[in-house]
Amino acid sequence: MSERHSTGVPGLDKQLGGGLLPGTMTVLVGSSGIGKTQFGIQYLNAGLQQEKRRGFIFDMAARIDPQGHQDYALRLCDWKLTAAEPERRIDYEHFFDTKNPQNLTGGQDYFRALSYRGQRVTKRDLDFDQWNDWQAELSKHLDSAIAFCYRHFIAGTRRFLVDGIEPVQHQGESIQFELLEYVYHQIIRKEPDWVARDLFRQHYREYEPLIKKHLYRKEDISCVVNYTAAESSLKSLMDKPMDEGDLFAGANTIIYLGKIRSGTKFRRGMYVAKHRGSICPDEVLFYDINDSGLYLTDGQ
Repeated sequence: MSERHSTGVPGLDKQLGGGLLPGTMTVLVGSSGIGKTQFGIQYLNAGLQQEKRRGFIFDMAARIDPQGHQDYALRLCDWKLTAAEPERRIDYEHFFDTKNPQNLTGGQDYFRALSYRGQRVTKRDLDFDQWNDWQAELSKHLDSAIAFCYRHFIAGTRRFLVDGIEPVQHQGESIQFELLEYVYHQIIRKEPDWVARDLFRQHYREYEPLIKKHLYRKEDISCVVNYTAAESSLKSLMDKPMDEGDLFAGANTIIYLGKIRSGTKFRRGMYVAKHRGSICPDEVLFYDINDSGLYLTDGQ
């Protein structure tokens, strides 16, 4: 098994038996402003030390503006994000045209999956035509999304952050969850030559020798998903039953972030609800946020 991936959060890796297991999904659940995006940036940045490459961001925000990733990355890690062009035509002829795999990504580490329209992307909030418009946009960006992820994986990137997912009553009615399920099962967890088949399609045989030279182990890739919850109280999150049909039921690790009363004050606390294949702390872990991001405290 590959080395565990550090969360980048001081004090947390020890609580998780060394960090996050590669080849699995971790879900962070918490209200807006609780620290999920900072956590995600720290996790991606930790790859610079472990894998010699930071991870990348797959932003699914649609109803609200981007989550401030550029500002967070610059302030926390001195990292200047470069956005990909989701509608850029894929140049198959020059896809592998570099002697240095590190350059395959073109320095792009941020992908905006959906355009900002200021509206929720669920069947309950859209009429028939609007829903079909979103489906068309999803299809239009899908090849670019596959190409973006595939370029990173063959270049050696092993960390993937999905952000901007909004709370919904039924996940099956959300464009965001539809895209997340596709990305996780059809890109991250799929064998690399089959990802290449989906991307190159009729050109696959032509480029098969190059594709075979750029294989990677999907078992080495970890994925963190930030899910915005309506509840801000950590207790409410912990008491809320998880739907067994939920995509997150298949997550290896689930961490709740929320506010909790500590004496006369409210503190930020996290609770590891699930962490398969490792130790899983039963107590609430208190944390604070400063200019360097999240860090665990002793709760005092």
